Amino acid sequence: MDEAEDLVAEIEALGGRLAEARSMVAKRIIGQDTVVEQVMAAMLAGGHALLIGLPGLGKTRLVETLSTVMGLSGGRIQFTPDLMPADILGSEVLEEGADGTRSFRFIQGPVFCQLLLADEINRASPRTQSALLQAMQERAVTVAGHEHALDKPFHVLATQNPLEQEGTYPLPEAQLDRFLLQVDVEYPDRDSERDRILATTGADEEQASAVFNTDDLIAAQRLLRRMPVGENIVEMILDLVRACRPDDTSAPDTVRESVAWGPGPRAAQALMLLTRARALMDGRLAPGPDDVRALARPVLIHRMALTYAARARGESLGGIIDGVVGSLSLSEAAA
Repeated sequence: MDEAEDLVAEIEALGGRLAEARSMVAKRIIGQDTVVEQVMAAMLAGGHALLIGLPGLGKTRLVETLSTVMGLSGGRIQFTPDLMPADILGSEVLEEGADGTRSFRFIQGPVFCQLLLADEINRASPRTQSALLQAMQERAVTVAGHEHALDKPFHVLATQNPLEQEGTYPLPEAQLDRFLLQVDVEYPDRDSERDRILATTGADEEQASAVFNTDDLIAAQRLLRRMPVGENIVEMILDLVRACRPDDTSAPDTVRESVAWGPGPRAAQALMLLTRARALMDGRLAPGPDDVRALARPVLIHRMALTYAARARGESLGGIIDGVVGSLSLSEAAA
């Protein structure tokens, strides 16, 4: 069996296990299939996700279930205005030994886990928010001049409430860019909400069990980077990202007039990884144009900003991104 056949066999085997994991998560997270897909894609791609949704939609439950199904140690931080960086990273304490000698010992904070829920991350001060920045990018933290490596893999799933703005601190662009994608957690439809009520208020509740372990997930992340991507998909990703930058020659008039700044190179990198992850979860050997279209909004929306005039006109970034994706689809069809 040659290398290509080995790769195909590995992708098919992993696709089956991912389908089992999604089914396990869906038993506890009812009516949020798109949310589950996007968060699992972020984990497969080795990145972090920002979940935007109202309280009570199952964001915390999702993280707890995923930590069980993917075989990861989970942690949670409830962000508040008085939270300090040491409350996240840990701190050094002075201890005295039996012989009277004194030394500092590092006590790990809750960031030392594999799947971290940063609940209501925008409620903490910018100083505390930035404490996560190094951890998210470098998988390590520095305390008192000493660097401490985090467990592998390490993923942050952060949540925000889109309505409550009083007493919050908007995340800086540098930190928003660290999230592979923004996941909008919306209300379930009527049938899903009915199923959720019955499933969560009965005598017995579905329990999740592990499908992956740490080594399995790391191996899956490595396999994803070996998946082939067609040249047409690479060009489509580049066309999409560059068309969303107002100063680019390929940007349509709506972007030039309404967008203050567009996505950077990390957006294209995120799309390359996430389209592969989506294809992998569907049991396909390579991503296609539909994967790019489906992931365009969640990857780009938190990396762009509207001008003041566009906000006054009531425009939305989601609508602008959808328009750019639609124009690319028409161009592709014409070609």
